[in-house]
Amino acid sequence: MSALLEEASEEAALERLHALDCTDGLPVVVPTPERVDRMVLASGLDADLALGEMGPAMGVATVEKVAVAAVMAGCLPDHVPVVVGAVRAAVDPMFDLGDMQGTTHCLAPLVIVNGPARQDCGGVASGFGALGPGHRANAAIGRALRLCMINIGGGRPGVSDMALHGHPGKFTYCLAEAEEHSPFPPLHVSRGYRAEDSVVTLVGCEAPHSVIYSDDADDPENAEKLLHVLSVGVANLATNHAILRHGTAVVVLNPTHADVLAKANMNRETVAKRLWELTHLPAADHDRYAGGFRRPLEAETYPAFGSPDQLVILVAGGTGLYSMVMPSWGGGAHNNCAVSARVELDQFCEVPGASAA
Repeated sequence: MSALLEEASEEAALERLHALDCTDGLPVVVPTPERVDRMVLASGLDADLALGEMGPAMGVATVEKVAVAAVMAGCLPDHVPVVVGAVRAAVDPMFDLGDMQGTTHCLAPLVIVNGPARQDCGGVASGFGALGPGHRANAAIGRALRLCMINIGGGRPGVSDMALHGHPGKFTYCLAEAEEHSPFPPLHVSRGYRAEDSVVTLVGCEAPHSVIYSDDADDPENAEKLLHVLSVGVANLATNHAILRHGTAVVVLNPTHADVLAKANMNRETVAKRLWELTHLPAADHDRYAGGFRRPLEAETYPAFGSPDQLVILVAGGTGLYSMVMPSWGGGAHNNCAVSARVELDQFCEVPGASAA
């Protein structure tokens, strides 16, 4: 059982949490025992169940502590299974959470939700403005993971979270894949899960970079031109990928752009392979701009990514001109790889009145 703090009022309790550096800087919901117990009940798990350790402080992420973060973030009980799934992915040693929190690069865990949990857990948005304001589930789920990283993982700016600038996704960074509007199988199926599974995939990413492309169905090079501009966005010389030659990047295709590629008879795997080919860069540029990261390169070109598997491709957002790319870091023992975890809906306990709370 976590230690309890006592204050005379909700207002005083909120100010105490701010003073203790337990918030992300924004107001939070005060995690009273009753509110936390309700979240634990919704998880269907024991309060003292340890999900894993969160770096760099290596605090143990128990269900109760995760429930505290969910309350503070403004989650509904419906959101808890996705929050727990996101924490399971974050504590996986492959995710290198401690290294990610300690880097000077601007990274935040992007939470990608697939499967029935997109609807069953409060309606995680996948369409227009999915990464922006106005979507409660997206905002609260991503924020809950961040509060876990602060209060369990010990990530505090300038002390253990060493990002030079950070980015707004460090408040919350969550969306669902628009599976119904995608010409490709769902992302989690491509990662080895069943279509009926609910899955959270985490990737440590920079903020989204907008890529504009006006498609022309009569142009025989339509798909190739789109892939070219996406490749420029995801691995130009200003990215870590071009300099460090490691890391996993995310490409979020809007449904219009996804259809351009599908009409060219491309699937997720062939898109990733072509992007990988297009992100082979001139070795002379690496020699000129890599500075202290310069390494002898024998060939005239070099790959910015180790393999096509390091390009995570999904469909989300509204239809139109813009897709998004999210470059990443490339550090850590596992080179900033993507990690997925199941969302266990079978254990979820529906709390009366939860959806209206």
